[in-house]
Amino acid sequence: MKVLLADDEKAIAVTLGDALRAAGHDAVVVNDGVAAVAALDAGTFDVVVSDVRMPGLDGMSVLRHAKVRSPTTEVVLITGFGTVESAVEAMKAGAFHYVQKPFYNEDIVILLRRIEELRALRPAAAPVAMEGIVGASASMLSVFETLRLAAPSEASILIEGESGTGKEMVARAVHALSPRRAGPFVALSVAAIPETLLESELFGHERGAFTDARERKIGRFERADHGTVFLDDVDDMPLSMQVKILRVLQEREIERLGGKNPVSVDVRVVAATKVDLQDSVREGEFREDLYWRLNVVGVLLPPLRERQGDVGPLVDHFVRLYGRGRDVRVPAEVRAEMEAYFWPGNVRELENAVERAIALAGPDGVLAREHLLRSRGDRPPPGPAGGTVRTLKEAGAAAEKDAILAALRLTSGHRARAAKVLGISRKSLWEKMRLYGIGDPGGDPAR
Repeated sequence: MKVLLADDEKAIAVTLGDALRAAGHDAVVVNDGVAAVAALDAGTFDVVVSDVRMPGLDGMSVLRHAKVRSPTTEVVLITGFGTVESAVEAMKAGAFHYVQKPFYNEDIVILLRRIEELRALRPAAAPVAMEGIVGASASMLSVFETLRLAAPSEASILIEGESGTGKEMVARAVHALSPRRAGPFVALSVAAIPETLLESELFGHERGAFTDARERKIGRFERADHGTVFLDDVDDMPLSMQVKILRVLQEREIERLGGKNPVSVDVRVVAATKVDLQDSVREGEFREDLYWRLNVVGVLLPPLRERQGDVGPLVDHFVRLYGRGRDVRVPAEVRAEMEAYFWPGNVRELENAVERAIALAGPDGVLAREHLLRSRGDRPPPGPAGGTVRTLKEAGAAAEKDAILAALRLTSGHRARAAKVLGISRKSLWEKMRLYGIGDPGGDPAR
């Protein structure tokens, strides 16, 4: 593999570089973060091994730059000042592993051998990660491409998606991948703040502006100066506040409650909504002019049930994150059920399930089904009348899956006969079995 090694300690750079070459890798060695970023801009690497503390740019900056340049590049961070918090931050940003000094060069060589083995096993649509957002589905690769192009700009971004799809993670990725990354990232959930307090929370107030205003308060926009402000649940913003936000976006200044002079703010606004704001505009619940100011670049986050093939990589990611080196595994039959599960809480529900299962796992490290799946995995959540609510697409997919299972039972699992019963080609049946996670569709699709 082609490996970039970045470390300002000469002894490590020389000896580890020699060890990597002796193991058959094409190793390029640099001595600081600036040189590492320049090397990444000049060429493509399979793996980056970087010290965390280096002159110029640190290892986290190298990690983020590597993932922007090539999301499939694996990054191993090494440090002499490791903490649990820094390790978790690195893994969430997409690091493959976090190694603490002192270490043996052979440890890194073995780690790279493991990476090489995993790369060989990857399917054509390999899972990638950008700032801890993991996915290999076409919809997520499209999200990654939008972030790669839009994050370095100053454009306002509107993120749409159901609860639990990772809207704040995307907002943080925009900030981390932008020129404003050294500035503050300030988040506010509009839905969590009472309407009477929202203006003060956003713009601050002067002493005596209202009862109990005993001292000046700096609002979120002012705190985010030279950085990014994230407005979550912007669809819940009252119309009276929307016009004030519009003025901030137009004039780049705010007025504290009770204040007499405007305050200039240099912020980038990223907003998120759990509903289609265009519907809210048509219904008169959201200002059209503000909608277009916020939606310069739109990012649509798909629900997990529509991210075909992403559950497995996400499970592996969360196992690494919360397992913290512990040897834990998910049985194949449970993985299949997780792939078929509706995940009404989206990625947040999946993350919580894996964390819970690891916390409750026994000494054998096997994650139990009852801890990963609390309800039947092949049904959507119950509707308000006690039945189930599905979109036409979901209902059609469920009916198609049931028909395939019935045909396979009728033909004792013989795919050629089952395809004839269903009136489709054997190749089509193979593709649909793979799509719905039915059995093992390996081998010749025409069999």
